[in-house]
Amino acid sequence: MSKRITIEELQSYLWNSAVLLRTSIDAGAYKQYIFPLLFFKRICDVYDEECQRIMDEYADEEALEFEENHRFQVPKGAHWTDVRAVSENVGVAIVDAFRKVENANIDKLQGIFGDGAWTNKNRLPDRLLKELIEHFSTKTLSIENCPEDELGQGYEYLIKKFADDSGHTAQEFYTNRTVVHLMTEMLKPESGESIYDPTCGSAGMLISAIAYLQQQKKEWRNVAVYGQEINALTSAIGKMNLFLHGVKDFDIVNGDTLKSPAFVEKGKLKQFDMILANPPYSINQWDRDAFASDKYGRNFLGVPPQGRADYAFLQHILMSLKRDTGRCAILFPHGVLFRNEENSMREKLVRSDMLECVIGLGPNLFYNSPMEACIIICRTNKRPERRGQVLFINAIDEVERKNAQSYLDDNHIRKIASTYDKYDNIPDFAKVVTIKDIEDNNFSLSIPLFIKHSLQEGEVDERSMQEHYEDWRAISEVMKLSYTKLNSLFGEEGKGDE
Repeated sequence: MSKRITIEELQSYLWNSAVLLRTSIDAGAYKQYIFPLLFFKRICDVYDEECQRIMDEYADEEALEFEENHRFQVPKGAHWTDVRAVSENVGVAIVDAFRKVENANIDKLQGIFGDGAWTNKNRLPDRLLKELIEHFSTKTLSIENCPEDELGQGYEYLIKKFADDSGHTAQEFYTNRTVVHLMTEMLKPESGESIYDPTCGSAGMLISAIAYLQQQKKEWRNVAVYGQEINALTSAIGKMNLFLHGVKDFDIVNGDTLKSPAFVEKGKLKQFDMILANPPYSINQWDRDAFASDKYGRNFLGVPPQGRADYAFLQHILMSLKRDTGRCAILFPHGVLFRNEENSMREKLVRSDMLECVIGLGPNLFYNSPMEACIIICRTNKRPERRGQVLFINAIDEVERKNAQSYLDDNHIRKIASTYDKYDNIPDFAKVVTIKDIEDNNFSLSIPLFIKHSLQEGEVDERSMQEHYEDWRAISEVMKLSYTKLNSLFGEEGKGDE
């Protein structure tokens, strides 16, 4: 009998599974055990649901075995009920079932259950695993009881809860979803397009693009989704996330994007219509020497310093865009806009005329970090009226803070996205500047250089310390630039007197 599960019930059910582990497992490791069990339970419950439908419609037991009647195959002896019936060496039974299910669906599910220490009885005694299995057994996760979009919401809830609970390790795992929604809103995915995230984590950005199409009542099942993720467990979680959201046409690869890009065609990087990304910040453990002679030409702007790989990811993304429809939104720390060691690469980026918009966001939007973020939007083929120009948006005040978390509300997202769409000047908020304007500022993209706060008569300056610092930094850059130009000017005059 069907019993539709409410979102509240689902969230409580999922989180209470993690609570059972609290005395035995560190918070950062919850995901290694909860997600695989949840996915295994879902596969088995949907398999049973499919079997019931076949019997109701055809009353043909032989049809139960036909692969085309099931989304995933569940081999004999590898069902949830088989594992539930085991009372000793439960971890061994779980691992055995996982491997059988993976092998029966090798094209889709290879490695998806990870390599958790299920057989370590010191960490996961039989008693604890039995409790966990019995807890998951209290609900039937069929599609009728829990449709894909709702189970997907529950899964995203669990991802966020794990990020909240696991402290500084969350960043590789979770990007502020309200920022992701803003990025998607600005790029506006279309039916039939290819969408890529080169550092996809748990696939939240890819799912946001699908959700956008669903909200727009547009066909989303014909969208091809691609991602690469260096962390094996996180890439598996991303695959599960997409499956649980009902996405079927995707390819998520575990690997190092800079060292070994996964998507290559005829010796060149595969190109996509749209790319969303939140690369790891300023990593220093990467092969700079190999990048200097990159066979895919990903160093066309230059070779980033060893201590900061941000522009390596940026160049990988730009090289992965289609020449006609290609567009990207990348979430970066503010430093990419003005750091001196990246100045020559910034100049080439600006002169390429792919840079379309720079958006400065407020503090604390990164997980467990007060760092300010910026979004860089690039297009390979700008609209004619936008060519030779860059839009700057100072959205530092467009942020809400609640329960120690910062986020963008719907009004913030609408305001920023509509400003980008209109591509026009708004005092103290947005400014369209030319490439020459940026050149005059030594190719710094520091937002306060172009959007200067002007106090009206009688207005009290209520800007934050961070905003004052940003203004001071911008003024300092202008002063350094002017000083350099003066030195150069007097140097040239001196040569003429000799």
